[in-house]
Amino acid sequence: MKFYQKISISSSLFLIFGFSPLAFGSAKFIAGSFVAPFTPEIVSPGGLQCEHLVNPMGIDAPKPRLSWLLSDTCQGARQTAYRVMVGTDSSALLQQKKIVWNTGKVNSSAALLLYNGDVLKPFTKYFWQVEVWDKDGKPGTARIASFETGMVKMSNWKGTWISDRNEVNTLPAPYFRKVFESPKKIKSARAYIAAAGLYELYLNGKKVGNHRLDPMYTRFDRRNLYVSYDVTANLQAGKNAIGVLLGNGWYNHQSLAVWNFDKAPWRARPAFCLDLRITYQDGSEETVTSDGSWKTHSGPLVFNSIYTAEHYDARLEQPGWNKVDFDASKWGEVTLRAAPSKNIVSQAMHPIRSIETIPAISVKKFNDTTYVFDLGRNIAGVSKIKVKGQSGTVIQIKHGERLYPDGRLDLSNIDVYHRPADKKDPFQTDILILNGKGEEEFMARFNYKGFQYVEVVSSKPVTLTKESITGYFMHSDVPVAGQISSSNPLIDKLWWATNNSYLSNLYGYPTDCPQREKNGWTGDGHFAVETGLYNFDGITVYEKWLADHRDEQQPNGVLPDIIPTGGWGYGTANGTDWTSTIAIIPWDIYQFYGDSKLLAACYDNIKSYVNYVTQISPSGLTSYGRGDWVPVKSSSPLEYTSSVYYYVDATILAKTAKLFGKTEDAQFYSALADKIKKAINDKYLNQSTGIYGSGLQTELSVALQWGIVPAALQDKVASNLAKRVAADGMHLDVGVLGAKAILNALSDHGQAETAYKLAAQDTYPSWGWWIVNGATTLYENWNIKAERDISLNHMMFGEIGGWFFKGLGGIKVDEKQPGFKNVILAPNFVTGLTHFEASHDGPYGKIISSWKRKGEAVIYDVTIPANSTSTISFPIAGNKAVYYNGKKISQVYETGSGKYQFEIR
Repeated sequence: MKFYQKISISSSLFLIFGFSPLAFGSAKFIAGSFVAPFTPEIVSPGGLQCEHLVNPMGIDAPKPRLSWLLSDTCQGARQTAYRVMVGTDSSALLQQKKIVWNTGKVNSSAALLLYNGDVLKPFTKYFWQVEVWDKDGKPGTARIASFETGMVKMSNWKGTWISDRNEVNTLPAPYFRKVFESPKKIKSARAYIAAAGLYELYLNGKKVGNHRLDPMYTRFDRRNLYVSYDVTANLQAGKNAIGVLLGNGWYNHQSLAVWNFDKAPWRARPAFCLDLRITYQDGSEETVTSDGSWKTHSGPLVFNSIYTAEHYDARLEQPGWNKVDFDASKWGEVTLRAAPSKNIVSQAMHPIRSIETIPAISVKKFNDTTYVFDLGRNIAGVSKIKVKGQSGTVIQIKHGERLYPDGRLDLSNIDVYHRPADKKDPFQTDILILNGKGEEEFMARFNYKGFQYVEVVSSKPVTLTKESITGYFMHSDVPVAGQISSSNPLIDKLWWATNNSYLSNLYGYPTDCPQREKNGWTGDGHFAVETGLYNFDGITVYEKWLADHRDEQQPNGVLPDIIPTGGWGYGTANGTDWTSTIAIIPWDIYQFYGDSKLLAACYDNIKSYVNYVTQISPSGLTSYGRGDWVPVKSSSPLEYTSSVYYYVDATILAKTAKLFGKTEDAQFYSALADKIKKAINDKYLNQSTGIYGSGLQTELSVALQWGIVPAALQDKVASNLAKRVAADGMHLDVGVLGAKAILNALSDHGQAETAYKLAAQDTYPSWGWWIVNGATTLYENWNIKAERDISLNHMMFGEIGGWFFKGLGGIKVDEKQPGFKNVILAPNFVTGLTHFEASHDGPYGKIISSWKRKGEAVIYDVTIPANSTSTISFPIAGNKAVYYNGKKISQVYETGSGKYQFEIR
C-alpha cells in the first residue's frame, strides 16, 4: 500500500509517496507539480533547488547555491543537522563513492548553502543528495536532485557568431540552416545558443523548447545570455537539420519612438552562436557549430519589431526549410561576426512562456472586412488568427485596450510615443498577407502587445467567427508563491487584477506597461517588488535585472531610470525615488529568501550610488528625483520625497555593511543615514503637531513607511494621517510614492481600519474605482478619463497586492532572521471583513494566516512551516483577550512550526 501526502514548498506543490532515495532523480513533472516517493513516518528534505531552479541545466556559477526544505509534519519540527554530497554518478552517490564534495554532518538548521567542492567541470551533470536529521536527532530519508553545468567560461565555446550579409535596416528576418550527419548511436545531446536579438531554434523541422522571446533583453554590448537545451530526443540517426530564425528584439530596433532605441550603440543585424554537443553511446563526442558552412535566406517574416508588431507574407513561405531534404541551392552564404560582447553567460532563470490561452468572448462584425474581438480581460502577449481568404489578401490585426463609442479600436492611449517615419509600421498591428492555400494561422513570434480587443481589417472580404481569434497571455513563467481570499469580492478582484498587471509586465525584467513603452522603469520595479515576491517566486528575474543595473551604472555611480537602456534615461530626474532599485531590491530579496548573494553582488554599486548622491547633496537633503508621479490632486515637495529615499539607500547600505562585516562602512553610512533623517525632520517635521510639510497624505505616509518619524511621534503622525484621509473623504490623494507607502503606514501604526477602508474604496479616486469600472488590470492614472498617462495595464500603483499579505494577513519578514526563518505575524481583524486568508510559500514552506469572525470572537488559524518559527502579535483592545487551547495567553506569542488556532474574545 502506498501513502500520499501533500506538502507545499517554496513555489510548487509536491506529491510525495513511496521510499526510494532516488526520488528526485527519477521524478515526473506535471504542470508545476513534482511527484516523488515518501514514507509518512520518516522525515525527508523536499523542494531541492540549485540556483533557485529545479534540476536546472546550463549552470555557470562556480559555487552554485543548493537549497531544500524540511518535510516534517510534526508540531515543532526542525532540522538539527544536514549532510550534502555531490557527485557525477547517482548510483555511486548512494554508495558514497565518486564524491566531489561532502559537507559531512553539519549541526545546523540551515537549508541554503554554497557548493564548495572540487572545481565544477563544464557540460557535466552533477547529482546532489541531502540528508537531514529531525528535532530529536533522528536521520531522515535522503533525497537526490541534479544540476548540469553549461559553458562555465567563454573559452569553451567552439562556434562562431554568424549573421546574414544584409545591413541593419533590412526588414525581412534571416533564416539559417545546416545539415549534419550523426554516424553513431546517440547517448545524449545538448544545444547551447546565444543570440544578439531573438531566435527560434529548430531540429528536424520541430521547434526546440516552449520558451518565447529568448534570450532575455540585456545591455547587449556588455552582457549576452545563452540558453541550454536537452535535445537528445530531437535528433535522429543519420542526417539531421538545424534551423535558426532570428528576430530583431531590442538589439536591432527598427521602429522609431521617443526612447531612441534605434540609436542604441550596440545596434546591428541580428546574429547567433550555436554549439550542439553530441555524446555517442561509445563515449565519443562531437560538436556541431555555427560557422561559415551554414546557409541563409529571407522568408515570410518580412518585418518584426518588439515594440510595434510583425508582418508576415505567407506567399513567401518555404515549406520544410528546417528539414533535411529541403533544397537550399538558392540560399546564400552567411557572414562571420565578432561576438557582441565578451561576457556571454547562461540564462539561468524562469523563461517567458505562453501561460494562458484566452478565447474571445465576443466578436462584432462591422462589415465583410472589419471585425472587433473582445477577450474579456486585458493581457500582455499575442493573438493567433485562423482565417481563409484569397491569395494576396492583406489582413491588419490591431491590438488595443479601449474602444471608440462606435465600437472600433482606440489606440490613442498607447501609441503616443510611437514616431513612425511612414505608415508602413503601424502600432500594435500585425500584418498578414494570405497565400490562399486553405485555412491559415498566424501568431507573432518576436513581439508581444498589451491588449483586450483585437480589430481585424482585411483588404478583401473574409468570414470570421468568435473562434477565429485566440489570445495568449505571455510572461516570465515564475511559480506562484502567494494566495489570498476574503469575504469582500472587491478585495479578491483587486488582488487578481494586481497579479495580472504584475505578470503582464514581467518579461525577463519588470516593465511599466506592455504596450506603450515596455521599458524597465526602475521606480515601477521597486514600487511593486514586494507584491511580486509575496505572490511569485521571482528571484531569478530580479537577479538578472540587477545584473542589468550593474551593466548600466556609470563610473560615478549614476543609473538611468530605464534599465536596460540604449542610452536614454541618464537625465536630471533619474534620482533616488526611482533608481533606489539598486539598494531596495537586493535588500528585499535578502529579506524574502535569506539569500545574500544578490546583496553582495550589488554592494559596491549601492555604495557608489549613495556616494554620488552624497556628493551632490552635502546638506543631507536632495532634490534628485521625479517626485510623487501622477498624484490625484496634491503634489508633495520633491526635495522631501527624494531625501526620504536617499535615507532609505543609506540605511540599507549601512545594514548591508554590517551584515558583511564591513565595520568602517557600517559606521560611516549609519552616521550618514542619521544625518539625512535629521535634515529631513529639521526642515519638514513640526514636532508639536506631528505634521510633515503641509500634512498631505504622501508627506505623512512616506515618513512613517520608511522610518523617518521619531519613535515618540509615530502614533501621533499616524493619527494625523488617518485624520487627513478622513478629511479627504476616505479617498486617496497620492501619487506613486504615496501609493507605495500609505496602506503600510496606516496598518503598521494602529490605523488598519482606515487602511482597509482605503483599500476597499470603490468610488473615485481609488483602486476599487478601476475594478467597478471593469478593470482586470491596474491603471496608470486614478482618473479613468485622463487625457494622458492612461495606460490600462500599469504596475506602478501595485503595492496594494503586497499589502494584502502584510496589512490584513500580517505575514511579514523578520529582518533579524530573514527568509521567513522566523515569521512575523501581525494580522489586522478589520471590521469590514468577516474572513481573510493569506498564504505564502517561503524558503521553508507554506505560511498560512487565516482569520474569521465567529459571533463576537475572532478565530485565528496559522500554519508555520517546518524548520522555522513565528512571533505573533494580536491586535486586541478593551476587554478582549487571546486564548490558545482554552488558556489565556499574552498579546505576543512565540511558536515553533506547526498548526495553531487562537481565539480572540
